[in-house]
Amino acid sequence: MMELKIKEHETIDTFLNGKLSIIQSRQGYRFSVDALLLAGFVSIKSEDFVVDLGAGCGIISLFLASEREVGFIVGLELQEELASQAKRNIVLNEFEDKIAIIQGDLRHLPVAPGFAHVVVCNPPYRQEKSGRINPDFSKAIARHELAVSLDDIVAAGKTLLKPGGRLALIYPANRLTEILERMRIQELEPKRLQIIFPDSASHAKLAMIEGRLQGKSGLKILPPIFGQDRFSI
Repeated sequence: MMELKIKEHETIDTFLNGKLSIIQSRQGYRFSVDALLLAGFVSIKSEDFVVDLGAGCGIISLFLASEREVGFIVGLELQEELASQAKRNIVLNEFEDKIAIIQGDLRHLPVAPGFAHVVVCNPPYRQEKSGRINPDFSKAIARHELAVSLDDIVAAGKTLLKPGGRLALIYPANRLTEILERMRIQELEPKRLQIIFPDSASHAKLAMIEGRLQGKSGLKILPPIFGQDRFSI
């Protein structure tokens, strides 16, 4: 077992009524409720191999291992600091038999093609030249397409999936047409869609979309979500 160290700039927070303990940076990148919503949305079968692209501190992988029946999860994270947190979170929550974390770049995948039944990703939402770039590097990469683009993510999903496998993403609702277009280019047919609204009087904020590699056409639109649904952080 790796030695579990908590650094001075990190905190340990509990979630899901104390079921998970998560090491995060005190001032740097911290996961948002979007990750939990996506983890609750994605379709998972009990023997599925899952790849979590841009795993961050490991929250999606940890949620799936804790709340769902799943075969095995590989979390891929580019940033050394976040990969370290994710590895320690796996140990802290005793999921070494369910999750492995790899530090690597999804543009040069360290995971074999066709490995996964499911790929899940909470990607950067903003284009590189859209809005102010956060001066904190870890936050900037998580929020803007500085290190990877939407095309990179969808292409990686296609490469990793077995035929019939599923890619699930959460993305800004006002960029939904982009993601549907990119998915179809990569033979990922959109199959499930769920829209997230801040409240019943506001425009949609986010959309969760799941596509199936080489799937037939036919999109199921699920009931909307308002606010944070059952999650709070």
